Amino acid sequence: MPVLNRFAEMLPEISAWRRDIHAHPELRFEEHRTAAFVASKLEEFGCDEVITGFGGTGVVGLINGKTGSADKTIGFRADMDALPIQEATSLPHASTIPDRMHACGHDGHTSMLLGAAKYLAETRNFDGRVVLVFQPAEEGGGGARAMIEAGLMDRWAIQEIYGMHNMPGMSVGEFAVRTGPQMASPDKFEVTVRGTGGHGAMPHKGVDTTLVAAQIVVALQSIVSRNIDPMDKVVVSVCGFRTETATYNVIPDSAKLLGTVRTFDPEVQQQVRARIDALATATALGYGAVAEVIHMSGPPPLVNHEQQADLAAEVAEAVCGVAHRDLDPIMAGEDFSEMLLERPGAYLFIGNGDSADLHNPSYEFNDEAMPAGCSWYVTMAERRLPLS
Repeated sequence: MPVLNRFAEMLPEISAWRRDIHAHPELRFEEHRTAAFVASKLEEFGCDEVITGFGGTGVVGLINGKTGSADKTIGFRADMDALPIQEATSLPHASTIPDRMHACGHDGHTSMLLGAAKYLAETRNFDGRVVLVFQPAEEGGGGARAMIEAGLMDRWAIQEIYGMHNMPGMSVGEFAVRTGPQMASPDKFEVTVRGTGGHGAMPHKGVDTTLVAAQIVVALQSIVSRNIDPMDKVVVSVCGFRTETATYNVIPDSAKLLGTVRTFDPEVQQQVRARIDALATATALGYGAVAEVIHMSGPPPLVNHEQQADLAAEVAEAVCGVAHRDLDPIMAGEDFSEMLLERPGAYLFIGNGDSADLHNPSYEFNDEAMPAGCSWYVTMAERRLPLS
């Protein structure tokens, strides 16, 4: 039976796993229930090794092929954590935990890799070893780096590693991957404005931090439009504006801005940081306030290795006939980039159909994508580790 047909038959089972995980979302490094669920399935499938608590709350499974040569090992990675979002889907399997939601599809990623694990453990139609990496804390928690520092690559002598993410708007069953830079480096920044609070009816007696912070928001919009080469891909977004005011007539002593910077080039990254510092401090000074800026580095840009990206596309074409290789780089970030600095590999997208966008309260992973995703993992394993 073709691999894709087998996973079509398994879809109700895999979908049930996904919906169970979806109903019980856990944030970064809190994925205790999810990790226990994953580990129990890997043990049930008969994996040769199952390690829990790896790099925090990570899980690693090992499957040896019919001829389990330790000299040939590839890794597949799925992420497990959810987001601090209140779900708005009203689905039967909607989140049971307030302000927690699988709004990025990590429940689907985990379930697809579990489906592939079950098949590979049954058939073992490959020569070598497959390492299944279930990573915690992808959403800004540094989970990939934590697993690397725990010895992921060296302990199992992983030679290549691959990952996958769903993409809303791309047809179900289709894949996309490019060689070279595919996703940006996601930095975070905070700007704290300090002034002199007071009565809203007498603003002349204080320094209005809300006004100052608002002016800084406007000033920061000039960075991309006026300071950066138009040929460079850069995003500067202010996404949060906080004050301590809880009523209508109090000017706060302080205000805080939260934002993100997305870049591909380290020199451009430093240029943007310098401009944020200069604009925030100078704008605040002009109004008689003080601004303090903190920059927090995210993972590096995700850069696919040429040979492995080509292989990923070839396998995608074998599975479903469609692999978009002309994908433009996107400004979202992904800490799988850390793993690609350690070993050759590639990260590809799988279509999620006409769904809400990622990180949206109405988002839902499309279970119909699972047969193609599971098939891709299995086909890649069998092609990269062929039986002689």
